[in-house]
Amino acid sequence: MNVQENKKLVMEGYQLFQAGDIRALLNRYHDDAEWIGPESDYLPFAGCFHGKQGIAQFFVKLDATVQAQRFEVKEMIAEGDTVVVMGESSWLTKSTGISYDNPWVHVFKIRDGKVARFQGYWDTSPAEHALHPAMTGEQAGAKPLHH
Repeated sequence: MNVQENKKLVMEGYQLFQAGDIRALLNRYHDDAEWIGPESDYLPFAGCFHGKQGIAQFFVKLDATVQAQRFEVKEMIAEGDTVVVMGESSWLTKSTGISYDNPWVHVFKIRDGKVARFQGYWDTSPAEHALHPAMTGEQAGAKPLHH
């Protein structure tokens, strides 16, 4: 695939995520794909997930914990088999009702027309504080946490 096709594959994946079609999204990943996110002892969806089943578990954990209120791609850069995407998001924590904003960077490695590796970079602190308000003394209904 060329650079434009790689960018299209990634953008379509974001559209599927936003539409809630995780099954179709997973079809864009290799069976042995790696999903690497920041580590956190306080977030159920943090860490690494391997293979389509592992990545599916990431999305199950994410959906059980937070709801995307805004998920916006700001910039996409591609070269060879690598696509780097920068964006911003806002999330509502389901258990506490606290919302937070979080910018992110995603790096995709494409192999044979599918995602072979995803690595996400984001600050885990806003999500940790929204999920565990006792960490900061926040109360449900408090002002959103902004990064």
